[in-house]
Amino acid sequence: MTLTEQMAQLARQAKAASRELAKLSTREKNDCLLAMAETFEKNSSAVNKANALDMDAAAKNGLSSAMLDRLKLDDKRISGMARGLREVAALPDPVGRILDERIRPNGLKLQKISTPIGVVAIIYESRPNVTADAASLCFKSGNATILRGGREAIYSNRAIAQLMIDAGKKASARFPEFGIQVVPVTGREAIPALLSLTQYIDLCMPRGGEGLIRAVAECSKVPVIKHYKGVCHVFVDADADLIMAQEIALNAKTQRPAVCNAMETLLVDRRIAEKFLPAVAEKLLAKHVELRADDVSRRILDAKVQNAKLRAVTEQDFFTEYNDYILNVRVVEDLKQAIDHINYYGSAHSDSIVTKNELHAKQFLDEVDSAAVYWNASTRFTDGGEFGMGAEIGISTDKIGARGPMGLEELTSYKWIGTGTGQIRT
Repeated sequence: MTLTEQMAQLARQAKAASRELAKLSTREKNDCLLAMAETFEKNSSAVNKANALDMDAAAKNGLSSAMLDRLKLDDKRISGMARGLREVAALPDPVGRILDERIRPNGLKLQKISTPIGVVAIIYESRPNVTADAASLCFKSGNATILRGGREAIYSNRAIAQLMIDAGKKASARFPEFGIQVVPVTGREAIPALLSLTQYIDLCMPRGGEGLIRAVAECSKVPVIKHYKGVCHVFVDADADLIMAQEIALNAKTQRPAVCNAMETLLVDRRIAEKFLPAVAEKLLAKHVELRADDVSRRILDAKVQNAKLRAVTEQDFFTEYNDYILNVRVVEDLKQAIDHINYYGSAHSDSIVTKNELHAKQFLDEVDSAAVYWNASTRFTDGGEFGMGAEIGISTDKIGARGPMGLEELTSYKWIGTGTGQIRT
């Protein structure tokens, strides 16, 4: 069977499964999800064993420590996957909601009802927990999913998906066998072959680095919801609580630097730069963060921080998503310059202001054109689980359709249902 034929078979199976998924009751879907969560906990050793194969291969191929962290699974992360499935099960069913209702003058009753999208293809890299998150959200919203993870996580992804399928079958006789599928080949040529199948696949969501997402968006004939990259900022205002600002900056950069909501540029108002920068820089350097600083920041830090080892920031750096322990630092004149910097260099993902000044905060929240904007909080909260969605299928910086973390509601479409008593149009 050729690659094209393989992808067509996957897609046909998914389309047929989507029809069956749409018939499942809320109770049936929740029973399956709870069974999947339980099987993760009972079979964590099998998941860890599969993940160890991926980790060994990735280490031999020279993946960075930050990227290895994205790939790694352990008992804590597997428990987190199980918890995420239970949270999805506990959420209201997004299918069948009445979104709008009206009765026309002629008595025709119209209802706008939420429905599954159909077949959703997820193209992603590194993080095998995405397999569980994406499949569970698609399943609860009545969608079949085709999962194409990176080659570095192939063993982990297969193990996770198979556990979910086996648990679903045991929990419900109506669980469609091909409702969750993993693309069995790792070559990139599978992606355009899969995403040409518009007769079967309704939506594609890529998750990963900018290169992957652009490649998917450019080759796909299927509609794509995406964010290209996460160039996120924290702005420390002149009226900030500086201890709070240090904690937020440290969390936003170092808690998990290889994720899309990690801070890439720290902006500091010049009026507090002399006091704030040395203190926060010492903490960042202790975490082995490489600082790329503008001229003003370098002058301050060279004078007050021993062995700062600063590198001059370039304009291209301000556009860059590092996914690593690297941080740009810039001193700005005021709030307006910070907002202008973010709207020019940022990726419309997640940006934060730290300030006690409510007027400054309101201006920042109103004028920064990003999918998620924060006041006195880390950018790391842009996440479906943290937003109470149970998990997320991805994050969108698009302005048409979904924006920000995407959960169950964002995985539905709708249709109009008309109920008449014999009305005809004249």
